[in-house]
Amino acid sequence: MNAHEIKKLFPILDQNVNGSPLVYLDSAATSQKPISVIEEVSKYYREYNSNVHRGVHTLGTMATDRYEGAREKVRKFIHASSIEEVIFTRGTTTSINTIAASYARASLKQGDEIVISYMEHHSNVIPWQQVAKQTGAVLKYLPLQEDGTISLDDVRNTVTGNTKIVSIMYVSNVLGVINPIKDIARIAHENGAVMVVDGAQAAPHLKVDVQDLDCDFFAFSGHKMCGPTGIGVLYGKKQLLENMEPVEFGGEMIDFVDQYESTWKELPWKFEGGTPIIAGAIGLGAAIDFLESIGLDEIEAHEHKLAAYALEQMSGIDGMTIYGPKSAAQRAGVITFNLSDVHPHDVATVLDADGIAVRAGHHCAQPLMRWLKVSATARASFYLYNTEEDIDKLVQGLVKTKEYFSNVF
Repeated sequence: MNAHEIKKLFPILDQNVNGSPLVYLDSAATSQKPISVIEEVSKYYREYNSNVHRGVHTLGTMATDRYEGAREKVRKFIHASSIEEVIFTRGTTTSINTIAASYARASLKQGDEIVISYMEHHSNVIPWQQVAKQTGAVLKYLPLQEDGTISLDDVRNTVTGNTKIVSIMYVSNVLGVINPIKDIARIAHENGAVMVVDGAQAAPHLKVDVQDLDCDFFAFSGHKMCGPTGIGVLYGKKQLLENMEPVEFGGEMIDFVDQYESTWKELPWKFEGGTPIIAGAIGLGAAIDFLESIGLDEIEAHEHKLAAYALEQMSGIDGMTIYGPKSAAQRAGVITFNLSDVHPHDVATVLDADGIAVRAGHHCAQPLMRWLKVSATARASFYLYNTEEDIDKLVQGLVKTKEYFSNVF
């Protein structure tokens, strides 16, 4: 199935915006949803809406089967060894905060080190800042190469025997860099540290095998991979999760409640307090079915092809600055750029007038913006439903934007 055929499976893409056919180039922020996912979520509410685990009636059993069935789909999707290692959360942010609040706060002490990089999303920065303040640990940053990549020599020089946590994004939401997570995890483990992976931009676009990566924790969100908003996953190695305390308390996660003491359910449910995100999990399961029907290898190859085409076409525009690796082989389907003296918000506004949706701002990566010596950038991000024609329209829109502001000023 080619991208033109795939695009037809996404109802939202068949519309005009501001009088022009929609060209959606903001999938790094959130992807669009295929009709199969929309219908599966709707089916839950229309046919078997019920709470899970607690009831023995037919609807409750159906909902529980679909909810836990989605967990098994996630397990297979990321190649976890057990469903006990798959915890449903609200998203990547909640997953990383859970690691920080439960594992890190209990295990870190004065002088321990947490290592992250300058390219991290705020969701993989602020939780560690807070943990460092609360425990006396030291937050250290991996330096970046000139093209925004991470050198393993720098990892070896930064990670020490005092390092207890290394937390790195698999794929940068700004630079598009695909980081050598497996090698970084090996270096972390050689120094006695655990490896946390922000997989928000990886899970939608390439095959993930948490056992092969040998990461200790892996976090990702459903809404970036054709699933609903408000659902995500925290993967953790069983032995680590078993020794962690829950961060939310209430119904669903308990085993026994006395007047003054309580005990918790076994994994994974001890981390899923309250009524879970049932429709979201079922929708995520449907999204996994959809992505696997296309093939993650095919999706990755398609995005590399689009990135290569976009790099070539956009580089020919006068005044264009593109951030990140010059080679499409080193990046996912993300192109972040600035155009001469035109503010990124102005670029995005002019493009939007022609129905072209891109993102502008700091992309929740202000430390990286400072490293790049800019206050903001524009970003075009591609997914399985984008085509070379979409990139052609983007390039035409950028040329038009440049000409417009040249005439104005």
